Amino acid sequence: MQQGNVITQEMIDQLKPGMSRIQVAFIMGEPILRSTFNPNRWDYVYTILVPGLFDQQVNMALFFEEDVLAYFTGDMAPTVATEEPDTEATADEEMLEEVTADQQETPQDA
Repeated sequence: MQQGNVITQEMIDQLKPGMSRIQVAFIMGEPILRSTFNPNRWDYVYTILVPGLFDQQVNMALFFEEDVLAYFTGDMAPTVATEEPDTEATADEEMLEEVTADQQETPQDA
């Protein structure tokens, strides 16, 4: 049995601070819960239950400031925030930046 808003990693990865409420609703759907005391908080709850086999609940809370997404918290995080940094890629990027800077400093022969 499923209840609430389906929440996937792909959906969370698409959320970015600064998105409008309409953009967030397009990605996440309308929230299952809206606080009457805090209209700047949208709560999403997804529960899946297979008796005797599987039971999972995912909660996410999205917070808006001046009608744009400020931040979100919950059981899932953007993939970028949860991945280990790739030290080889970082080293390659630093080397590329150094080479580019060296090329800009060296006068070119005419």
